[in-house]
Amino acid sequence: MKLATFDQGSGPQTGVVVDGDVVATGLPGAMPELIADWALLRGQAERAAATGERHPLKAVRLLAPVLRPGKIFAIGLNYADHIAESKTEVPKHQVWFTKAATSVNGPFAPILIAREGRFVDYEVELVAIIGKRGRNIPRADAASHVFGYCVGNDVTERMWQHRTPQWSLGKSFDTHAPIGPWIVTADEIGDPHALGIRCFVNGEKRQDSNTKNLVFDIWDQIEHLSQAMTLEPGDLIFTGTPGGVGAAMEPRQFLKPGDIVRCEIDRIGAIEATLVSEV
Repeated sequence: MKLATFDQGSGPQTGVVVDGDVVATGLPGAMPELIADWALLRGQAERAAATGERHPLKAVRLLAPVLRPGKIFAIGLNYADHIAESKTEVPKHQVWFTKAATSVNGPFAPILIAREGRFVDYEVELVAIIGKRGRNIPRADAASHVFGYCVGNDVTERMWQHRTPQWSLGKSFDTHAPIGPWIVTADEIGDPHALGIRCFVNGEKRQDSNTKNLVFDIWDQIEHLSQAMTLEPGDLIFTGTPGGVGAAMEPRQFLKPGDIVRCEIDRIGAIEATLVSEV
């Protein structure tokens, strides 16, 4: 099933995507509440999808599926080709940073180049959405804690990222975590480690890989993170980006106003944004 958050003029609501349409679930609460109570609410969502009024996707505004996640964690240096282009070694331990909840952006909303942050780069990533609360989750149980997946762009301001040892500020500018276009539930995806993943800038393919190439796979990631914190429904995990980022090109290619960045993942869909300057 594909679940979206959308607005047709009266505020955000959850919906089910069916072919090229979206149908409101009619359920109260935002996506994290729907996810937390999915075992009870799935039947209602399915009935709404089958009998509810359809609205063409082009007639509504798709928002970030999870508008305000409790946590956003992202892993760095998790594809071999990205590690190589970063001129570093394969990490012995997983490298994690946070992105602020205020960086979340819609799947087709503009991405901001801030006045004080002009070295903006793209990073296409598969995003896992936590569905079941847990702490100290064994690897063997990790899959049962994932609700679904969406496409993400771990937009990064490179100067802010690298001027201190801590990356989180450079990863947390407003609009720098676009996600979507919807959540595809885990049962529909099956193995998340067999998905083609690509990024295009102005139609030029910059990144092209497969999630089978993750150094630490998603189950490793969940096991590791949950040793430190309780994972909760609606939390987002950005699972890593492949090689081909602009900062590694010769010469370096940072994003500029008017550029169009498209991120796509097989069996999920695509998000696309235009870069704009902060006024």
